[in-house]
Amino acid sequence: MKRILLLFAGLTASLTGLAQNTANRETKKPIVILITIDGFPARALNDPRLPMPTLRKLAANGAIAEAMQPINPTVTWPNHTALITGVNASQHDVMANGLITFPSDGAVPKIEPWVDKDKLVHARTLYEAAAEKGLTTGQVDWVAIYGAKGVQWQFGEKPDVQGVIPQELIAQGIVTSEQVEQFGEKSSAAWRDQIWTDAAVDILERHSPDLLLVHLLQTDSLQHQYGPLTPAAYLAYAYADRCVQRIVDAVAKIGALDRTTFILASDHGFATSTHTVHPNVALSNLGLLHKQDGHDVGEVWASPEGGSASIYIRDEKQRADLVPKLKSYFEEVSGVSHVYTNEEARAIGLPADTASDQAPQLYLTAAPDYAFGSGAEGQLTSSSAPRGQHGYLNSMPEMQALFVASGAAIKPGVHLGTISNLRVAPTIARILGVQLPDAKQPPLREILR
Repeated sequence: MKRILLLFAGLTASLTGLAQNTANRETKKPIVILITIDGFPARALNDPRLPMPTLRKLAANGAIAEAMQPINPTVTWPNHTALITGVNASQHDVMANGLITFPSDGAVPKIEPWVDKDKLVHARTLYEAAAEKGLTTGQVDWVAIYGAKGVQWQFGEKPDVQGVIPQELIAQGIVTSEQVEQFGEKSSAAWRDQIWTDAAVDILERHSPDLLLVHLLQTDSLQHQYGPLTPAAYLAYAYADRCVQRIVDAVAKIGALDRTTFILASDHGFATSTHTVHPNVALSNLGLLHKQDGHDVGEVWASPEGGSASIYIRDEKQRADLVPKLKSYFEEVSGVSHVYTNEEARAIGLPADTASDQAPQLYLTAAPDYAFGSGAEGQLTSSSAPRGQHGYLNSMPEMQALFVASGAAIKPGVHLGTISNLRVAPTIARILGVQLPDAKQPPLREILR
């Protein structure tokens, strides 16, 4: 009986979607599809051997930036949030791939990804602006979007097996209930990108959203493991290109190419490191972390994100004393490029610690070939095989990201220099006719028809 009810609900949603699809085609409303290729470095575009014919065709028929500067920190969730809000971390408050929480017993801070959007993102989003105007939104593997209002069609990073889109894929035999329930556990990065692309195609063909957000992830996973611009990375780029082609083909199939704009972007680039600095080892050596019941606890912790590390001093009474001492200490550590106090970090787009518990008291950035690790034991600095990293300052050339726009609303043959990713959201808002009054930079009017 439960399965019959689920199938009935899926059929009802599909019929509703098909009716809406037909209505949308008749009104000829603009469609925007934002596809992010996680970690795709802008410098890869300079290689004529880059195996991405779909990306190159879209760029040739539209607009392309030489590079797109991400926000700090150059991490996935903060920058995906910037792409759909037009504001940086100082306003949207996302500092990691989830909400940073601090256990009451002084244990290591945790990053909680599965929290409601309203607890994590403190800024107006494109999908909220679209919903206010009566537009519809779909999302596939988007981040910082759990429990968000204004998103009708979803197949998330952690999909709900009872959701409409998972049920439609199950009914088509594309995926099983068990595979959806164990989506992030018993699978591969390539398979997940395939299913996410299947979901995007399903949303387009059955529901015709006005705004579709799609996040492809395998490029990030393989570059972390093998490094950027390696043979493994190029295979990942090529596979992402194939996924993009399938989405373009789906738009063609429903006859909507004449009103669809494609935005292809990445959240950050990638660099290579062979040395790791462990700031929590330093905090342990300084007596700020200690063992309790076999675990490290303390009032001061470093939370590393590849090329950067945030240091949190939980006891506000100790901050005045510890901030200058720790700043001086870490400025002398080999591999640390710069140490920002919170006040200094506000100038590079981080939130104020007087307004947000996500804001660190000190922000460390790594020198080239170095990254930060999380361990609290062992050597302060260690060596390793080359690995891909991001999180470095957004001014670093290797961190620059991809931007391509093509389709109905875009002038062909436009070549941009370096742009900020804060211009993406207001550009999409302009195309859809919605408002993002808090966006910090203007839309890219020079690329719009």
